[in-house]
Amino acid sequence: MPPESTEVQVSAGTEADLDALTDLYNHYVRDTPITFDTAVFTPEERRPWLLSHLKDGRHPLLVARDPATDRLLGYATASPFRPKAAYATSVEVTVYCAPDAAGRGVGTLLYEALFAALDGQDLHRAYAGIALPNEASARLHARFGFRLVGTYREVGRKFGRYWDVAWYEKDLGPGAEADYDRD
Repeated sequence: MPPESTEVQVSAGTEADLDALTDLYNHYVRDTPITFDTAVFTPEERRPWLLSHLKDGRHPLLVARDPATDRLLGYATASPFRPKAAYATSVEVTVYCAPDAAGRGVGTLLYEALFAALDGQDLHRAYAGIALPNEASARLHARFGFRLVGTYREVGRKFGRYWDVAWYEKDLGPGAEADYDRD
């Protein structure tokens, strides 16, 4: 049984996490429509993604671990929303949990830490794309004040079928809603 959320430690990701991060992500590539990547990655193929977060203090990568075993339970990132300069105050956020850690508060802890790390930066909005159906992710984002802004219908094809992606946004920066529903 995975640890309760109070037994989880959240910290900045490091290069030493590359193998575990790759393994976790590859689960979602192989077994779910949650990511639209269709081919698994080697750690070396994922290294540029990892280094982009480590070298850029503006777009953090946070990891959650079981302190008793040091096993990776999940991670959260903020990434540039789009590469053009006018998008610089927008980020895309994501969270992935180990399959046996889902529903245990790991995602909530990761997002708490991620939004704390983003606080005080010159950021205006956070966006999240959720491949549908994914009620757990929709509930998590709603708890953090995200609101649905639209759905791209049948935008990705994986496992021989088309999938919708719902897009959510959250206000950031001064005056943004700081509270969220923990229930």
